Amino acid sequence: MMSSRACKPFSSSLLAASKLLLKSSSRAPPLQISALVGSMVPKIQGPKNSSGFPRSYMSATLASLAKEEEVPSKAIDTLRAVEDQHGGVIVNIEEPMDSSVFASLLEDSILQWREKGKKGVWIKLSREHSNLVDSAVKAGFRFHHAEPDYLMLVNWIPNTPDTLPANASHRVAVGAFVMNANREVLVVQESNGRFSGQGIWKLPTGGVDEGEDICTAAVREVKEETGIDTQFVEVIAFKERHKSFFRKSELFFVCMLQPHSFKIQRQVSEIEAAQWMAIEDYMAQPFVRENELFDFLTKIGLSKFDGKYNGFSTVLSSTSSRKKSYFYFNNKDAGHMLA
Repeated sequence: MMSSRACKPFSSSLLAASKLLLKSSSRAPPLQISALVGSMVPKIQGPKNSSGFPRSYMSATLASLAKEEEVPSKAIDTLRAVEDQHGGVIVNIEEPMDSSVFASLLEDSILQWREKGKKGVWIKLSREHSNLVDSAVKAGFRFHHAEPDYLMLVNWIPNTPDTLPANASHRVAVGAFVMNANREVLVVQESNGRFSGQGIWKLPTGGVDEGEDICTAAVREVKEETGIDTQFVEVIAFKERHKSFFRKSELFFVCMLQPHSFKIQRQVSEIEAAQWMAIEDYMAQPFVRENELFDFLTKIGLSKFDGKYNGFSTVLSSTSSRKKSYFYFNNKDAGHMLA
């Protein structure tokens, strides 16, 4: 057992070291800290690195302080992160964490990342970790985008112009021009949306799903809404409009499809009615006649059906990452290049 005489100088050394470490105006030199640590650890406890003092979370103990001065990168606990391809880091919180602990870790992490010259810091928080959102916002992070299962926040930490990419600016939709040998076009009346209840016959349309190709989406939408099986032929036109869906722009691709079945089975949940309509009757609708875009689009579809117009066909090609993707091109003028 340590005598009271041994405890007294040890307590005095501990007090002196604590005062030195808590000074905010300057940092004590490593040699001075090492001397203090050495003087306050009793001989019977062995070397300083085996003094028995436990390491506390997010702080250095006096017993290991001298060692940590030699390896500064080990002195600060930081959030686990992986580097991205643009000089930044991505933090994916996977375990439950107290918001105050997260705030402290985040502050120390930003200091270290800034010293290493990192730029953008991305934090991905699942719904289970929504308690950390407030701490991240207070640390300077902003919302970048959200998905059903997570929120992505971002912060540009250097004192240089922010070059982080904005959230996706466009959504993609398709329309299908499907005509049979009797020159009848496949049309629907929607149960919901801006055209519902107006008696307007229109082309099948819909959004492109995440990871879905334009040509595949057009075939899927026609099948879902009308029950008709089709084959993609070409993209015959596309248009862009802005601030159409939660302030996002929209790219709308019109596809020519060839029907392979003809019996209609409408989608009850979204489609009020569906039919094969004579192209003359479709074009005679006031909605089509008075709408320059729809009138022009119908004329393009007819011209393609009669072999007087060429759109964009697809070819499956490889990218630099060896992934396969569809490439759209004018087959009439560039088809010989595939030979």
